[in-house]
Amino acid sequence: MDKKSKIFLAVFFFLIIASVGVTYWRIVVKKDYVVQAQIDCDPTIENCFIWQCDPESTVEGEACIGDPESDIWYYKIAKRNASVIPLCDSNDENCAPFECADGEKDCSVALCDETNKAEQGVECNDPVQYNIDNPAEEESACAEDDEKCLAAEEEAAACDPESEDCSDAADTTADQPSEDQTEAEE
Repeated sequence: MDKKSKIFLAVFFFLIIASVGVTYWRIVVKKDYVVQAQIDCDPTIENCFIWQCDPESTVEGEACIGDPESDIWYYKIAKRNASVIPLCDSNDENCAPFECADGEKDCSVALCDETNKAEQGVECNDPVQYNIDNPAEEESACAEDDEKCLAAEEEAAACDPESEDCSDAADTTADQPSEDQTEAEE
């Protein structure tokens, strides 16, 4: 091999090694890249992407399991630079790895709209329509085992608010102490 070939090979291998070294430093050491993730979205207030299970799939995670809560997932797309993502347990309530700080570079959350729904290949939800189709359930003020209180709530829900009989019944049940209160007084 002549001298020119040796110089060419030396320069060629040096450039390859330098390229690998710089890439390693940038990705592993500095973590200078953007991470994109699908995160939970609240369909009652946000335009979320809708992921629906595939009834004909046999792949775990894509197949339907028969539970409406698990067969449909509402998500949004978050992007954040890997160097600022905190290392914390995703099951921890205080862990918010994709929460952007004010003015943070390379950090965004994308909700569903007409342009990006085609990229994802899914549909968008409409929060107004979602709230009409899925009204919020009211929480009961009664204990689960307090039958008198639960019966009074059901009666009050069934009554016509403009009826005098209904308002009298609601007043008398509201004045009656529950079984727990009666037992506590004795």
